[in-house]
Parts: sequence; structure tokens; C-alpha cells
Amino acid sequence: MFSEIDRFVARYIQLSEEELALFHSLLRHRKVRKKNFLLQEGEVCDFEALILKGCIRTYYLDKEGVETILLFAVEEWWVSDITSFSERKPSNLFIETLEDSELLTIDFNDKARLFEKIPAFERMFRLLVQRSLGMLQQRYYSSISQTAEERYLQFLEKYPLVAQRVPQHQIARYIGVSPEFLSKVRSTLFKKH
Repeated sequence: MFSEIDRFVARYIQLSEEELALFHSLLRHRKVRKKNFLLQEGEVCDFEALILKGCIRTYYLDKEGVETILLFAVEEWWVSDITSFSERKPSNLFIETLEDSELLTIDFNDKARLFEKIPAFERMFRLLVQRSLGMLQQRYYSSISQTAEERYLQFLEKYPLVAQRVPQHQIARYIGVSPEFLSKVRSTLFKKH
């Protein structure tokens, strides 16, 4: 169960056997069925989770109840509401499983304990946050500088495995268009090829 997270961690930091044992003791293994919420708007997020198996989406609802999908996450991705988690504030996000999923989670207090006992983890999580911020900035740039067709093609190129696992109407919400508009984009692309 821990081999995947150990390989993931080893990309960033080196740990002794004792440090790995402590890390493992702070993690919780969770199996969550498809279409279940890990977090709902208004709750305080008390977990960060590495996905061992499954596909998860993070989204919010606007005032009219329209979804905007911020993230699809699959194996070896972390999922959480970082603002709610770190600031202990109610979330405005929903985190929902799209497939039966297996996770390794750490809660707020155990993460603080982990940083205290093994400071190298602060480096790892800093690098993960930097990577996430870079991806978010790139996504923001794409949303204001690219056409819907370009955003769709970029999504397919960057996340081919995700594109095969999620419905087209959710991909539309991710790239910021209506499902009907995405259908037109796909039709145009099909005619070009």
C-alpha cells in the first residue's frame, strides 16, 4: 500500500527507514465509491490525499448553480482544498470521486507533526505547491489567451488518460465552455481531420 507513495516521495526527498515508518503511521488509507464527496462547500477541508487509484474532480458552483471544474486528478496526483486546509476556513469547493477511488490521506494535525519530526517534508510539499501554482498560472493564461478549440486540444494533449475517463460535458466545464459549444468544437475538429 505504501510503495506508491514511497516512490513518489523519493522523487523529492530521501528518508531513513525510521522516517518512512513515522510517515506511514500518519497516513490513512481510504476507499471511496464513485460519485461520493470528499469535501463539500461550507466544510473545512481536513485532508490532503494522494490518489492511488481513481479519478476525482474539484469544482465550484456559481450563483446560478453552474459548475466550473478546476481540476481532474488521477493516480499519483494530490487532491485537497489548500486554502481551506491551511487556513482552517470553510471551503467554497466540492471534491468528488468520478470513479471508485483509493487514497492515502493525511490530516491537518498529522501534517504539522510530520513537518516537525521530518523537516524535509516541508521541502517536498513546497515543491508540490510550486508545481501546482505553475500549472494554475498556465491554466489561467490559457483561459484568457487561447480559443476554446486550442484549450480543448491542449487538454487532450496534456491529459490524454483523463480525457478517456471523464464525460465530455465535464471537459467542457473544465475548459470553460458549455457542453453544446464543445460539441461544435469537436465537430469542427472532426471535419478538419
